[in-house]
Amino acid sequence: MRSVRPARIPAARSSTPPGSGSLTVTQRRLGRDWKMAALFLAPMALLVGGLVIVPIVRSIVTSTTERHGQDTVFVGLDNYLSLFGDEQFHTGVVNSFVFTAYAEVFKVVLGLSAALLLHHRRRGRAVLAGLLLLPWVVPTVVTAFSWRALLDPIFGSVNTLLTASGIGPLLASAHLVDSWPAGWLSDPSLAMPSVILVNVWKGVPFFTVCFLAGLKAIPADLYEAATIDGASSLQRFVNVTLPGLRHVITVTVTLSSIWTFNNFDLIWLLTQGGPGDVTAPYVLNAYSKAILQLQYGAGAAATLVMLPIIGGLVFVLVRLLRQDTTSNLPRRRRAARWVGTRRWAPTARRALPWVVAAVVTGLLAWASPEIFWKAAVVLAVILLVAAAVGRVVSTLQSRGGRRSSSVVSGLGSWVALAGLLFFVLGPLYWIAVTAFKSEGQVVMRTDDLWPTPWTLEQFGALFDNQPFGRWYLNTLLVSAASTAVALVCAALAGYALARLRFRGAQGFTVTVLLTYVMPGALLFIPLYQMLIGVRLTDSLWSLVVTYPTFTLPFATWLLVGYFSSIPVELEEAALVDGCTRIQAFGRVVLPLAKPGLLAVALFTLTNAWNEFLFAFVFITKDEYKTLPVGMQSMIAGDVVPQGQLAAASLLVSIPVVVMYAFGQRFLTEGLTAGAVKG
Repeated sequence: MRSVRPARIPAARSSTPPGSGSLTVTQRRLGRDWKMAALFLAPMALLVGGLVIVPIVRSIVTSTTERHGQDTVFVGLDNYLSLFGDEQFHTGVVNSFVFTAYAEVFKVVLGLSAALLLHHRRRGRAVLAGLLLLPWVVPTVVTAFSWRALLDPIFGSVNTLLTASGIGPLLASAHLVDSWPAGWLSDPSLAMPSVILVNVWKGVPFFTVCFLAGLKAIPADLYEAATIDGASSLQRFVNVTLPGLRHVITVTVTLSSIWTFNNFDLIWLLTQGGPGDVTAPYVLNAYSKAILQLQYGAGAAATLVMLPIIGGLVFVLVRLLRQDTTSNLPRRRRAARWVGTRRWAPTARRALPWVVAAVVTGLLAWASPEIFWKAAVVLAVILLVAAAVGRVVSTLQSRGGRRSSSVVSGLGSWVALAGLLFFVLGPLYWIAVTAFKSEGQVVMRTDDLWPTPWTLEQFGALFDNQPFGRWYLNTLLVSAASTAVALVCAALAGYALARLRFRGAQGFTVTVLLTYVMPGALLFIPLYQMLIGVRLTDSLWSLVVTYPTFTLPFATWLLVGYFSSIPVELEEAALVDGCTRIQAFGRVVLPLAKPGLLAVALFTLTNAWNEFLFAFVFITKDEYKTLPVGMQSMIAGDVVPQGQLAAASLLVSIPVVVMYAFGQRFLTEGLTAGAVKG
């Protein structure tokens, strides 16, 4: 789960400070602090170079070869050319595009709605935000298991609830589903929408957190000026809120699109690409070629051919993060241009998002017409309800009914929050109660919403039938080791990039950004080959060595922003008092950076705790499996031990939820200091 708001890329720093006459020739060329920077950046450079850059170069070389028995033969571009006639690969690319596009649309709509609801609440906002964050916190394997059980056509609670409420037959009569009860994950027409639904459920909290931070950064006087000018609620939203969030929305969507487009674990755990190949992403096709068929060249080509798309998204992201300002005007004066409805003349730049949206919409309608009109119906209902409530409130306000409009607005807000919380907490509640049911209650589906009696039977069966304790210890060791590596290396590298003066600082920061957004789908094949070469597969070391590929760049990126937010005068005072640069770093900077360090530790530990793809590919023996892979192996064909999986899910989720509960204040402070502000 590599979902976090990035640090702003710092502006280019001069490699030499003013008054550089006392500097040596080398310092003038490489920068005043180049020696200290080389020392601080060495661990980061070695790990990123050895685990990201070298594997990608090796993957490019591998993609030009083909395996014949024990021999590897150079075939040039044959692996790439064969992809043009590979129907499974074509299907995988279309599936990845459809999955990403629809998921991002709904994440933006629901995430922005949740952020607006929470932003205007004075009481209980922290509690509600914490509850909405839970889907983002729980491991992906827990998400997949809970939704697989809920969407089961016979025993799932979704069909039962929709049948009892009469919504299910209504969906069938409106042809939104082909038959009732619906086979959500087994019906070819419903499998992709169901997978998209689960991804949206998992991703909405990330968008909500990002949008909440963006809303706090919009000056309140802009809303006051718009109100004085007679702007309605809708006009204030369109001309103040959306422009104020444009930077955050674009960065968040770009980051999320990269991760969603390369998603493997959630789809694999839900459907394994089925039924048939209707949900199989291109990453699954690459996994099948490289790992199952041992055709490393074909698998590498299947991932690298997507590099231009990922590179385009990364290019947009880098441009956005480097372009913090549109002019030299103060931020409030720039934002004021958005107030009112007649401030801007139409320009090509303003029309570009609409052109892109039209192209994407046309492609979606062509690639998946069934999903397209179903999604359009759902979005239309959401927007119509929101517009109706807003219209009622505006009408009451215009007629002087401030109290009535306040009541209607408050009631609508509570209803929307209740629906959102039901959607977010429903699967988690189901896990909690199922873990305490007896096997008879699980099989017969008695006392579905409240176990009678409560029992620890499933926990006992879990430890008796599975090496769950070993999986737990493996996950704890790997997560702790990778977090320690990330903290030490990222603190040194983040400080060097934020404070030290040396040539190439900005280029190194951009490299960190590129490695951070580089998906595991591009790395798992060359890393697997490297591990085989040094005989590290089927060992915990294979995970400890490779996890820094996604924990270390993120940690460095976030800490660059946090160290930059610490006043440099404090450090200069310590230097004047006789401290060396290293002493000032240890005695002044690190204590002040505690919130940022705790935020980094929390996120890196969670990412390592939840990681699935590398552990799934590199580990096959039960004694070395981590919790996500071990829980996945508990499902044998159609035999799903729901009670034991629910107990395992609860035990896996509790540590992460507790850490987030106690570290929420440091998390917020750390992200606020290192976050992108539009």
